[in-house]
Amino acid sequence: MGTLFEPGLTLVVRQRCAHCGLDYRFVDTGDGPAVFAILVLGFVVLGLALLVEFALRPPLWVHVLIWAPVTLLLAIGLLRPMKATLVALQFKHQAEEGRLIED
Repeated sequence: MGTLFEPGLTLVVRQRCAHCGLDYRFVDTGDGPAVFAILVLGFVVLGLALLVEFALRPPLWVHVLIWAPVTLLLAIGLLRPMKATLVALQFKHQAEEGRLIED
């Protein structure tokens, strides 16, 4: 199976699949991955922060100490899968740039 992204902690999509040769020039996810990651992160982190607040009532600095790194790590961990999912959906549904007149 070929890899979608360039090596390292990057969201740069390769030019083509090394396994099957699929050209990835059709990929245009825009801000979609970030929006979905924000929605998921907001739900998970806010829910857990409220749970901790009502159960333990820690001081504010404890919340900052806990939730800042958790949010950062989850955001980094979610962006690649979200982008890969949107790329797969674009491929499956043959999504293209919108046109007003048929070429």
